[in-house]
Amino acid sequence: MAIVIHGTTIVTGDDAGTIHHDGAIAVEGNRIAAIGPGEALRARFPGAELVDGRDRAVLPGFANIHTHLGMTLARGVFEDLSPPHLPPFCGGLAPLPLPRLSAEENAVMCQLGALEAIRSGTTALLEDGADIAHYAPQMADTGLRMLLAERAWDRAGAGIGDPGPFVADARLGEAGLERIAALHARWHGAGEGRITVGVAAWAPDMCTPGLLRKLRDLQERLGAICTIHLNQIWGEVAAVQAHRGGMLPTEYLASLDFLHERLVAAHCRCMEHREERLLGRARAAVAFNAAIAARRGLSPRISVLEELGCTIGMGSDNMAEDMVEVTRTGLFMERVRRRDGRRPTPEEALRWATRNGYRAMGIAEGGWLAPGNLADLIVIRTDRPHLVPRLRIVSDFVHQGQASDVESVMVDGRWIMRDGRVLTMDEAAIVREADRIARRAWARLFAERPELAAPPGFAPPPAAWARGR
Repeated sequence: MAIVIHGTTIVTGDDAGTIHHDGAIAVEGNRIAAIGPGEALRARFPGAELVDGRDRAVLPGFANIHTHLGMTLARGVFEDLSPPHLPPFCGGLAPLPLPRLSAEENAVMCQLGALEAIRSGTTALLEDGADIAHYAPQMADTGLRMLLAERAWDRAGAGIGDPGPFVADARLGEAGLERIAALHARWHGAGEGRITVGVAAWAPDMCTPGLLRKLRDLQERLGAICTIHLNQIWGEVAAVQAHRGGMLPTEYLASLDFLHERLVAAHCRCMEHREERLLGRARAAVAFNAAIAARRGLSPRISVLEELGCTIGMGSDNMAEDMVEVTRTGLFMERVRRRDGRRPTPEEALRWATRNGYRAMGIAEGGWLAPGNLADLIVIRTDRPHLVPRLRIVSDFVHQGQASDVESVMVDGRWIMRDGRVLTMDEAAIVREADRIARRAWARLFAERPELAAPPGFAPPPAAWARGR
């Protein structure tokens, strides 16, 4: 049965920035069938389910092109524990380690992240992680469109930005390559095509040249999207220079033919201009992870990267999945960096977070609303105090919108959230179980590692958690 949403505002996100006021959009199967006047579409699709779109707007869904869903475990902790931006550097992205979880526990934390993603209007996301096969079934069940990028590395006993020696372990790299191939064989094309599988290298300072060449070859054989953390922190830059004869991270990748138009480079915050030129020349995509960048106190030069030829998409990265916040933060950070109160425009920021993200994920027919495109869309309420008067809906939503304004989410022509209710997961059970898992996990960590100090504000205190309260 076709679905016709009528009497609504439709933000197409097309090249012309077309907005239909008091319009209608028709969906048949997994595609947008038509956009136009409501009376004409109701007549054209007489048996359609009619959805009253008054006081609503229909927009393309967000594409989150860099996230780690299970990092919801560190919510409220790692945001305030960034590594130093000046020497002496230390390895890792926080002084506290992540607590250990079982595969089943991690799957629940990933479901929690997916819930937040849906509730904030995400329709597609790129998940970068290790052992994704352990939670791929739960991710497929969310109804989201996902690019699952299994990660490989071959530096042993270290994390990103570690200033110590590079100890290579070929077995680590081979295990990663095997995980990627196995995940692709099992999950690529699953969920009626919603699930695709990509290739992820952890970071330049975590991979030998040999492994990066093998990952590039594998990516070519699979015809897959590839992703890597790149120039994320200044410690990473220093580590690559120390280990690779003074080369900067992007130069190191360029020397191995690892830069190309099917690469999503995440972060790109700590770059010299010659690195930006290399990325632009390769036509690589850049994941502008604005919210975590703001928390880290670092930001990439987005206008420079875009002018040089990069496709700018957006990602949430760690601890949070709210793409409404990410889009607004990206707009604000780039205006502050440029010292420009007009650019980027809200329309540009929305394009980064929707159409460009789909393009970066290799999905040509998604990210904007047009007949024949994939029916991935969101419905937001516009009768909210912070969105009225409704004079410029894109500006309203980018500047003032909230995740709670998202009322319904459609992916591949199916509602995965409708009228504020997520249809693909038991939200209450997942929230309850994720909270229990996280509290117990952090309690175990502090009980096993008494030398670690809990950040201020932990409640109840770790000792009480360890007693099982």
